[in-house]
Amino acid sequence: MANSGAVWGGHRGVVEKNGKRLPEKDDEFTITSQVQNRDGWVNHPLDEQLRKDKSTKLRSIPVRLLFDDPDLSLRANYTMFDRSTGRPLCVGNGETCKRATLSGMQSFACPSPQACPLAEGGNCKPYGRLNVRIDVEGAGSDELGSFVLRTTGFNSIRTLSARLRYFHAASGGLLSTLPLELRLRGKSTTLSHRAPIYYVDLSLRAETTLAQAITSARVEWEARKAAGMDQAALDEAARAGFALGELEESEEDGAAVVEEFYPTNVEGQDIGDYGRDNRGKPDLVEKLRMKATKNQFPAADSSA
Repeated sequence: MANSGAVWGGHRGVVEKNGKRLPEKDDEFTITSQVQNRDGWVNHPLDEQLRKDKSTKLRSIPVRLLFDDPDLSLRANYTMFDRSTGRPLCVGNGETCKRATLSGMQSFACPSPQACPLAEGGNCKPYGRLNVRIDVEGAGSDELGSFVLRTTGFNSIRTLSARLRYFHAASGGLLSTLPLELRLRGKSTTLSHRAPIYYVDLSLRAETTLAQAITSARVEWEARKAAGMDQAALDEAARAGFALGELEESEEDGAAVVEEFYPTNVEGQDIGDYGRDNRGKPDLVEKLRMKATKNQFPAADSSA
């Protein structure tokens, strides 16, 4: 799948504070290209196009999906990264996981981060990727290209997953032609100490009813079919492509995730610093190497 750029929701990027690079929270979307400079990711031209002026906060983006299968548009799992390289170390779904070991890629039971010894200190997080096409004039000529929204937010992952399945069921499976909108929503909880937290939602476009959206989706789907487009074959090709990769995320993508989503701890040391932490305990990579050397990977010790 060709990515045209990224959509960031709920945080602006990374800022330097006291010599440390830390994620900066935000209350709007930012659309970036695949190019970086010294200050971070360069904004995509669509970011400015979707704002009425520079003072406008971008909190909704008109989108369409590439696939009819909800699981192809949103891939979510527990992921553990090597924070020094961005290389994925372990990916699981709460039942099974694939883990990179010195003996190669291996499969183990996945007890979820709360019950996994290798996930101590927040090493393993829920990680979701939603691929969308931004549905505005000038979004580009690559109709199979997409922008990816990456998030480790449980609220965003849960909401997007539920919305995709609801829309899939209500439209009779016509997700790829349904006119939708990404929205950034805020809420406060006791865990957030009443401060607002932001999550990403997928909704119908403003002033559009579900019946109108489904009618539009059906007309568009039939027009594509008449033109010779085979959506089922496209979904199957994507499904086969995802299945070929042992781990979906590349080191380049993983490096961006590590910097954006893994802040430093209160002592100022990054939790992912490798070797031994400031309490003298072995870190994640050292644990994996010790286990690989002993060739002991019991199911209870596998990660999410």
